[in-house]
Amino acid sequence: MTFCTLLGPAPAQAATGPGQATVEEQRLERPAAKEILERGGFADVAPGFARELAGARSYEAARRLVEREGSGLWRRAVDRVQGRGPAGGDLSRDDDRPLYWARLGLTRELRLWQPEFTLTEANRAALLDRLEQTSRGQTSVNYPAGGGYKRILLTGFDPFTLDRDIRISNPSGATALALDGTWIRTADGQLARIETMTFPVRWQDFADGVVERALTPVLPKVDAFTTVSQGRVGRIDVERFNGAWRGGFPDNDNASSTGPVPVSDPASQPQWTRTTLPYQDIVAGATGRFPVYDHTDVTEIPAGGTDAVDRPDGPTPGSTARAGGGGDYLSNEIAYRATLLRDRLGLSVPGGHVHTPVLEFGPANSDPATGSVTDPQFVRNRLDIVAQIRAIVRAAAR
Repeated sequence: MTFCTLLGPAPAQAATGPGQATVEEQRLERPAAKEILERGGFADVAPGFARELAGARSYEAARRLVEREGSGLWRRAVDRVQGRGPAGGDLSRDDDRPLYWARLGLTRELRLWQPEFTLTEANRAALLDRLEQTSRGQTSVNYPAGGGYKRILLTGFDPFTLDRDIRISNPSGATALALDGTWIRTADGQLARIETMTFPVRWQDFADGVVERALTPVLPKVDAFTTVSQGRVGRIDVERFNGAWRGGFPDNDNASSTGPVPVSDPASQPQWTRTTLPYQDIVAGATGRFPVYDHTDVTEIPAGGTDAVDRPDGPTPGSTARAGGGGDYLSNEIAYRATLLRDRLGLSVPGGHVHTPVLEFGPANSDPATGSVTDPQFVRNRLDIVAQIRAIVRAAAR
């Protein structure tokens, strides 16, 4: 997520007012998006939701429908990835993209819906918000009662840079779907339950507190957590430091935001937070084919200075953040927000951020203008990344 550049076709045009599809939703009209929905078995999701919406005669009925359909979409996507029920199409089961595009289909239907009763924009926004929460697993984190096992939380992201390549998948989102509700043995032999959720690649959602709202009730219950996103080609990074700065790279709505990470109580906001994941154990472990690094680089303005300086060994005392180890995009920001929340809640659990390798198509399928939406190497790369992140979680939760 951090290191990509936005190149390629002209970006989608932004929505200009109420009752219009967002930039993200407009991409649903592109052939690759339609193909992914069809071949993933999710082409029926938005049309079915539209029919149900047409029958809703009150806000409460619409809210119940949104709750059911959003939660059902998350369960359906998790089941498909984890091999339960029919695949519904010939895309490999590990694919995260059908969920992404199906969710956009639901939000577009809800955004454009004109019910027979009066629906205020505030109520429509509340419905959209609930649809986002439920269809991302944010409301379904469920650790069984009792003790004798460890509780682990993992978060992932949507695909992004879609105007550069509409076919893009995000291995962090695929990992979240693959691991949600699963049990593992940690590196020291303890049983552990993994629960997951995903987040959008949109600056405004983060400014509105989507991360804190989702994580505040969960973090006090867990024994370890990791936020995950896509990072550099060919490597995995355990990010040591996270910075309180937004660098402005366009998000999935082609919006930019530059400046300090907006959080509550900014007067007590630190410039840096740091991982409490056991990075030395993770780096030393044989977790998979991609090399794993303890990544300590940051960019700062030193105390008393005015110019940004790259530091390979972390921030210096009194410096101002300009990029964490994970850069200055939303991957750095979720790491910063989650670890700041950990600290503000007074928790001592292991927690931090892991960057996956960039998920690449096969060499003969690299051109988005002529390439197909999947290929064997693309699938193998995603499966290998998911398996390695699972192994890293085992090491992190020891």
